[in-house]
Amino acid sequence: MPLEVVYGESRDRATASRLAEMLKPHVDNGTIYLGYPVLTTADDRVEVDALLVSRDHGLVAFLLADGQPESSEDWDKFTASQDRLYAVLDSTLSKHDSLRRGRRLDLDINTATVFADPIEGPPYETEGTYKSIEEIAQWVSQLPAVDEQIERSLQAALQRVTNIKPAKKRVSVRQESSRGAVLKEIERGIANLDRWQKAAAIETPEGPQRIRGLAGSGKTIVLALKAAYLHTQHPEWRIAVTFHSRALYQQINDLITRFTFEYSNDRPDEQRLQIMHSWGSGARAGVYSEMASALGVIPRDYNYARATYGMDNAFQGICRELLAVAQQSNPEPVFDAVLIDEAQDLPPEFFQLVYLLTKDPKRIVWGFDELQKLSEAAMPGTDDLFGKGPSGESLVSLASGDNEPRRDIVLPVCYRNTPWALATAHALGIGVYRTGGLVQHFDEPKLWKEIGYNVVHGELGLGQQVTLQRSESSYPAYFPRLLNDKDAVVLRKFDDQDSQDAWVASQIKKNLTEDELEADDVLIVLPDVMRAKSRAPKLMQALQRYGINSHLVGVNTSVDTVFVPGSVALAHIYRAKGNEAPMVYVVDAQKAASSHNPVTQRNTLFTAVTRSRAWVRIAGWGTDMDLIAAETEAVKRAKFQLSFRIPSAQKLAKMRHIYKDRSSVTKESVRRATQRLQALIDAFDKDEVELHDLPPDLRTRLLARMQEEFPGDDD
Repeated sequence: MPLEVVYGESRDRATASRLAEMLKPHVDNGTIYLGYPVLTTADDRVEVDALLVSRDHGLVAFLLADGQPESSEDWDKFTASQDRLYAVLDSTLSKHDSLRRGRRLDLDINTATVFADPIEGPPYETEGTYKSIEEIAQWVSQLPAVDEQIERSLQAALQRVTNIKPAKKRVSVRQESSRGAVLKEIERGIANLDRWQKAAAIETPEGPQRIRGLAGSGKTIVLALKAAYLHTQHPEWRIAVTFHSRALYQQINDLITRFTFEYSNDRPDEQRLQIMHSWGSGARAGVYSEMASALGVIPRDYNYARATYGMDNAFQGICRELLAVAQQSNPEPVFDAVLIDEAQDLPPEFFQLVYLLTKDPKRIVWGFDELQKLSEAAMPGTDDLFGKGPSGESLVSLASGDNEPRRDIVLPVCYRNTPWALATAHALGIGVYRTGGLVQHFDEPKLWKEIGYNVVHGELGLGQQVTLQRSESSYPAYFPRLLNDKDAVVLRKFDDQDSQDAWVASQIKKNLTEDELEADDVLIVLPDVMRAKSRAPKLMQALQRYGINSHLVGVNTSVDTVFVPGSVALAHIYRAKGNEAPMVYVVDAQKAASSHNPVTQRNTLFTAVTRSRAWVRIAGWGTDMDLIAAETEAVKRAKFQLSFRIPSAQKLAKMRHIYKDRSSVTKESVRRATQRLQALIDAFDKDEVELHDLPPDLRTRLLARMQEEFPGDDD
């Protein structure tokens, strides 16, 4: 592979880019970080202008010289800088057991000062290297190679991700083939960022940046790394990290704290790096409430927002109110940078407020889940999110030039979900094997390739028949090595709810006793948000019969805490969203077969299944579960390939009309109308009523409506 260049913040970006160009013809199988994050010990803080990690040539840290040496005092400064750089690298890397052999590092640390023009060597003997930018590539090409495992461990240490997962040691694992042992292997396998994640975490343009990919592709980890990086590089900046689901607070806070400590040997300054919910509450500030305070406006609370704008539009409504104030007042920006996770769940008015209240050059980074809603027409563009200027010009552009940090980065590998779970989730989500056909699809068929599917047969085009399969490059190699499709996705159908709950409890008991999993490795997802509080106690009682402690997120814990050691988490879909667990139980899955709001119900099932990091159990009960079971079995028979006809444009429009979400008032009207229609049809069947008995006007309207809705062709 050619040398990969990651464009971080650099004191001299032009010279750093030139250095990378000089190295490209001579170095393969490596990464050069331009403007690598600062290295810190207890006593020292050193900035690195460029850092090369290569299997063929090991580790090289570069300092870009300011000017040419003209005196022995100048040379003293250059050599002292290199000595400090070597010392801090030695101190940083020596903390990692995987990089040591006995008492010594198992690799050489090479340092070099690079000058713009040729120079003579230093006037005295030194261990450092001093070369012109024209000479440096030849020197690097002669350095010896390092072992592949050393190179992987070095990348992990320098990317600051050696302790992303796991936070726990799993010392109780004794059996080599248990689920706990498998999980240890999986968690070790994600200690390195891939090439796209590296770029997203470290590359920082002078302006906005979008990071997108499927759920589980690492966006939250990347945003946490970037926040820690920016905070360490610019401790004086006020940086906000925000998200829509309050259940994400625990995860993001933990990641940022650990990453910041690795960068700076200290905890983040909570006054400068603020982790805040997008809205906020009376107990804890949020980005919205902070912006309202900056504008001299009393923040609106949830009760007002829901009463005024309805539950679904509550946040958008109050953001629209505040935006009107901001647009009239020309506010003084309060943030130096804002990082937004779960951007797909936030309204455009929120982004426009953030834009107005972020200092130039508008360092706004947002992570976007592609296909969080499987029927989305297209990802909103920057004009949709941020609006346009007074002359109709775009306020935000994601275009980037050569040798510049990328402003739009796609993370194509899904590390959370197995290929079998993700294919099952997509099949159930859009209704690939549903009797009656699809319930939803997105406008651009080519999006299937962007999210990691290969075309096995057919073609990606509106109205075309196609067969799709997860590409091998879209998931890590350890999934097929450590797991198998029969165990990764299991579906069980029961006659009633009690039988389902008893089975779930018995399986979790087995997980904790035989499988060597821990209680906080397990997540039970409840699909019905409105009834979660009344539904959960029955499951919790079933667990308690086996002596298993459990909690309902947001009721028995704060809304910011999902997982608790020694307790199994139950969460409704909104609390589960954004989180993950090795073993996930999706209960009451039959609800996805409902004819009312089928798109919402299937999106819920899709989201629930994709919470799983290794194993998912889909359980449901009653006759409706027969439909979900049949679709799931069809996916397995097809060897997790998705075969269907992509809807035409006309069919898509019709599907969105037929399966559009309906309010609770509308649903009640549908229920009453269905009952009346059923009574009428029963009367027809019993010959109690003839069609011609209906009033002519009503008969004409009914026939016209039937012909309009069902014209008799495929579309």
